[in-house]
Amino acid sequence: MSKSTYPLKLPTSVKNAAAELAKLDGVSLNQFIAAAVAEKVGTIRTARDFLHDRAGSAKPRDMMKYLRRAPKVAPVPGDER
Repeated sequence: MSKSTYPLKLPTSVKNAAAELAKLDGVSLNQFIAAAVAEKVGTIRTARDFLHDRAGSAKPRDMMKYLRRAPKVAPVPGDER
C-alpha cells in the first residue's frame, strides 16, 4: 500500500474530539483520521453505486409521471423549503 501525506487543518474542537475518540479506540490520531476518511469514501461510493444501479436507464423526465400524481397538499410545517 502506498501512502502520501496531506496537510490537514481542522477546527480545534474537531481535532480535540477526534483525538479523544482515537485515544479511546487505542489508535493514533493519524490512524483514526485515515480510517474515518476511508469509511466516508466507502459510504459515498457505495451509495453512488447503489443509486446508479437502481436508476438504471431512467431519465429525469421519467420521474414527471410520478410527480404529476403526487397529491397537491401544503408541506408539513418545517418542510416548506
